[in-house]
Amino acid sequence: MSLMIETRELSKRFGKFTAVDGLSLEVPAGSIYGFLGPNGAGKTTTMRMLTTLTPPTTGEAFINGHSVVKTPIAVRRAIGYMPDEFGVYDDLRVWEYLDFFAACYDIPDGQRRSLITDLLALVDLTGKRDEMVDKLSRGMKQRLSLARTLAHDPAVLILDEPASGLDPRARIEIRELMVELAGMGKTIFFSTHILADVETICTHVGIVEAGKMVMQGSMNELKARLMPHREIVITVKDDEAAQTARSAVLTMQGVIGAEVLPQKAGRSRLRVDYQGEDEGVAALNQTIIQAGVSVLGFNEEVRDLESVFMKVTQGIVS
Repeated sequence: MSLMIETRELSKRFGKFTAVDGLSLEVPAGSIYGFLGPNGAGKTTTMRMLTTLTPPTTGEAFINGHSVVKTPIAVRRAIGYMPDEFGVYDDLRVWEYLDFFAACYDIPDGQRRSLITDLLALVDLTGKRDEMVDKLSRGMKQRLSLARTLAHDPAVLILDEPASGLDPRARIEIRELMVELAGMGKTIFFSTHILADVETICTHVGIVEAGKMVMQGSMNELKARLMPHREIVITVKDDEAAQTARSAVLTMQGVIGAEVLPQKAGRSRLRVDYQGEDEGVAALNQTIIQAGVSVLGFNEEVRDLESVFMKVTQGIVS
């Protein structure tokens, strides 16, 4: 696996306060990596170190193979950084804003006009080309800021809370843009506390708390770690039926446990812990029916990202 971003025991201390504490993360090339954590977890400080704006106290970080400590200029060429605040460029027109940043990256005059046209089309702001920046909505400013990060065609986008404060429609637009950019080969590393954004688009997730990495990996890896087996909840008529079903399924291969749950809405329930494929899940249902039990409900519990986040940030996972 090729890594586009890697940190090794990265730390940042401000006096006696440790904002980032021995953080090691791995962001595969081409991934959309959601950097998730509660407020004050150290997300922004980590991003400032990755973008060379804040030097680390200890540890090391690499962007596309370049050290943020030893070769910061190469890092800046490789990244597009979008901070959580838009900036103070309200007295410019939209095209002037992009032209300014393109010039900062030494894009020749003859190329900037077509570049600006392409960037505005990408973020759906072509019709706002001559508008003053301060007249744009917050959502439009976020899209313009994202366009600015792309002016020099970086391999990596580092986005700090890109959907913060946006209305639902604008959030969806930003999410769609990130997916489109990943499809163009960009690696996207973004911080957020909006779980829905992460679950919808991310391929990989890192969860931080108090400056430490609590858990990271692909979405499937995180869910599998917290739910190493499948949980099937079966609803039957009464406790006698639940006990009969329990005895029947405990003889099956792949069943590692079965427990009768408290009644709900006057019905009895059986939870089955199962390790196996979908065919075995279907066989569970058939086995219970063959034991003479009528199945009133059959559902597999699904662990969503909110459950993962709440569990790991409460320190339940070692």
